[in-house]
Amino acid sequence: VEGQRTTTNMLAARSLTRGFGRVPFWIRRGFSNAPASESAAAGQKGFDLTLSDDQIQIQEMARKFAREEIAPRAAYYDKMGEYPTEIVNKAWEVGLVNLNVPEKYGGQGLGIFESCLIGEELAWGCTGMSTAIGTNGLGEAPVILAGNHEQKKKYLGWAVEEPIRVGYCVSEPGAGSDVAGITTKAVKKGDKWVIDGEKMWITNGGVADWYFVLAKTDPTKKAGEAFTGFIVDANTPGITKGRKEANMGQRASNTAGVKFEEVVVPEENVLGRPGLGFKIAMGAFDKTRPFVACAAVGLGQRALDEAAAYSLERKTFGRPISDYQGVSFMLADMAIGVETARMMTLKSAWEIDRGNRQGTYFASIAKAFASDVCNKAAADAVQVFGGAGFNSEYPVEKLMRDAKIFQIYEGTSQIQRIIISRAVLQSKKETS
Repeated sequence: VEGQRTTTNMLAARSLTRGFGRVPFWIRRGFSNAPASESAAAGQKGFDLTLSDDQIQIQEMARKFAREEIAPRAAYYDKMGEYPTEIVNKAWEVGLVNLNVPEKYGGQGLGIFESCLIGEELAWGCTGMSTAIGTNGLGEAPVILAGNHEQKKKYLGWAVEEPIRVGYCVSEPGAGSDVAGITTKAVKKGDKWVIDGEKMWITNGGVADWYFVLAKTDPTKKAGEAFTGFIVDANTPGITKGRKEANMGQRASNTAGVKFEEVVVPEENVLGRPGLGFKIAMGAFDKTRPFVACAAVGLGQRALDEAAAYSLERKTFGRPISDYQGVSFMLADMAIGVETARMMTLKSAWEIDRGNRQGTYFASIAKAFASDVCNKAAADAVQVFGGAGFNSEYPVEKLMRDAKIFQIYEGTSQIQRIIISRAVLQSKKETS
């Protein structure tokens, strides 16, 4: 299954077998992550697009891992639908998992910006596997944001010390975008909480060792105060992990339902305090949506690379199809979209790392735009490949299947537009 065709006309494996040697002009550009005070001190430079040496190093390490470990196995895991345990464990060994865990708890303490540099490169290899590698970050985000010292030491430290998996249990069969519609409940009994309910579409759901779980604890309150976040060990009695879902794309990622039946959780595993769960969950999305956007950018870049390479080698009427304006303009539009999405993604990560209160706004723009860009880039890559693009022997049909989920998970593209429009209108009201 790994052996995609490698003949001259079968270009599917071109990037997987010898690589493109891609060193795009933006590699040594980014956003300076120095605090505003440091930027001001450095000669009043202001807006700066230079990556630090450390940032370039981690980006190149991620690129190497994607080319050598992820891309050559992408076809196999896509066809078999298996969770890539070996690849995820290797990523953990080289430091590509648990990126944002603070150094105090054994992690690297990377910012969202650095995580995005890594995430794009991994996604270029395969977004299913990059999702499997990066999902710990989503489950850990609520603990990083709201956990106390003991919770962080125990659960974040565990993830750093062992190659475990973490899940983020929010979505339900009847509550996806409508987080306020969650029906999973937690009832206080003595010094413990008892959780009952069912979660659905949980990434890492079937393989996680612990979960962040959002449950309703006070049905009389509005969403902002009705929910509580819990850390729940996956081996707690009453938890049933569902089967791995047979998804359209990103098949290497484990997506499953998780059922909670009278699951007893100690008071010490409450995040923050009762009633803060909704705010914690939404705060986590602000941190992770740029990471989703960067993966979409990685897929878009892969689609562009594959399409450009194919257009140079595929000939019709005695000429490479890249000579035809109809094809070259498609490539140009793909490049415009990918470059713009990349810059918006890095800007959103930079803003969030700096603590900008508009972080939610920028994260939603990045996620919505990059998701749309990668879907168009993948579809256009299939078009450039023509009939071959519709065939599973070539990589672009997989890219098209993998792309769709970006417009759905971690808040649909429509939800992102609601967030963006509300921010625009609120800003106008405040300045009128």
